Amino acid sequence: MPGNATGGGTAVTRSTLRQQIADALRDEVLAGRLQPGQEFTVKQIADQYGVSATPVREALVDLCAQGLLESDQHRGFKVHRFSVDDYRTMIEARSMVVDGVFRQRTECCPTTLTSQGLLSVRRRAEEAARAARAGDLDILIGYDLRFWRELAGLVTNRYISEFLHRLRVQAWVFAVPYLRADPELSDWLWSGHETVVDAVTRGDAEAVREEVRACNAHALAWADRLEAASRPGDPVHARRPDTSRAAGSER
Repeated sequence: MPGNATGGGTAVTRSTLRQQIADALRDEVLAGRLQPGQEFTVKQIADQYGVSATPVREALVDLCAQGLLESDQHRGFKVHRFSVDDYRTMIEARSMVVDGVFRQRTECCPTTLTSQGLLSVRRRAEEAARAARAGDLDILIGYDLRFWRELAGLVTNRYISEFLHRLRVQAWVFAVPYLRADPELSDWLWSGHETVVDAVTRGDAEAVREEVRACNAHALAWADRLEAASRPGDPVHARRPDTSRAAGSER
């Protein structure tokens, strides 16, 4: 019936708008324009995007479920503030999961090695590695997330893939403000994406595991350096980010 069709179309539109707002706000957090601890209300976000409150509230609840925001019944929402220990736990969790995935495989699925999917992963790898070597954090984040998500989609089920993606988003959310303030940024951006793809292409699960371990070890070394730099008198060059900047301010 026409009435049902109209109602369905409205529901789809609202669902799409909800996802678009969630994606836009996630990008704001990843870029560091929404800083850890920064507070805002549904009305502020609705006014910013020129939409009604309902899809905004739904989008914010979705981001809370992903661990990126916190909800306060009386004050609205705020960006979750992760700690160095949280970051280490994320790295350790994804390390165990990825290691387990490839431990079960003596070789990667041969049917995927010549697929368009693997070609796409290689393109993501090339762009991510290029951005990392250039110290271009903004470009790197997007390609790095797409690279690992597409790669996981080739070698494991979607539940594990989504779990790993969520951990990587959270890890980037923690790291971005510190990396932007780091004068040695380019030294701490991992660029081994292409080596991982080469190992997958060869069907060498052990080599993939070794490369992923190297990536995670690099991340944990950065966390150690960051923590050491916060101690008085430590000579390591790293700085705490300024978390007082408002959304939309200069990166």
